[in-house]
Amino acid sequence: MTGRESLRNFLSTDPADAGCAETFRLIDRYVERELARGDAGLAFPRVALHLNVCGPCAEDVRGLLAAVAGELD
Repeated sequence: MTGRESLRNFLSTDPADAGCAETFRLIDRYVERELARGDAGLAFPRVALHLNVCGPCAEDVRGLLAAVAGELD
């Protein structure tokens, strides 16, 4: 995705988007659900929607998933 596409996605935020604050508040539950059942997007659709458009939040989730799954040293 180009910078222009990322900016366009960010500026056209869906009203159902959880936003950074709510995503950060729910990140632990989202990751636990993803590791346990693989369906965190179904359980937390507003967070999943946000993660599709917010690179920093998506990176935080990937990092936490890796840490919890034991992929980090």
